[in-house]
Amino acid sequence: MRCPFCQAQDSRVLDSRASEEQSTVRRRRECIACQRRFTTYERVELTPLMVVKKDHSREEFDREKVRRGISRACEKRPITSEQIETLVDAVERELRTDFEREVAASEVGARVMRRLRMLDGVAYVRFASVYREFRDVQTFAEEILQLLHQQGVNGSQED
Repeated sequence: MRCPFCQAQDSRVLDSRASEEQSTVRRRRECIACQRRFTTYERVELTPLMVVKKDHSREEFDREKVRRGISRACEKRPITSEQIETLVDAVERELRTDFEREVAASEVGARVMRRLRMLDGVAYVRFASVYREFRDVQTFAEEILQLLHQQGVNGSQED
């Protein structure tokens, strides 16, 4: 593994840990030449999963794109980066299990929304508002009322 600081090719592994989902190995390394430390992640390389978009174009599934969307929805919410990573891992694992080569973008979004709804209602509504392209306040309000109904809250609480 090439050192990101001095470009030397030799490093030693100081620590290895599997992620919670057992899908990634995190390795803490030290460069033999400059003694600086850095982290690498090892993941199994899989057959590309193509996402079919609304306009029928195709692009390779990009977990970073999914993570960015979830992270934006979770800004200023009590959600850790580990929870976001676990959510992304779970969505990717589901998609790779259920779809061999191609998956509709709508399916990716639906699975993210399902998991976000369980994790944090505000993050869910934020993600849904962008993903479903809410055009007006009425659509936004309907989504919130549906979420409240699903959580067993009657929505007409008095102050």
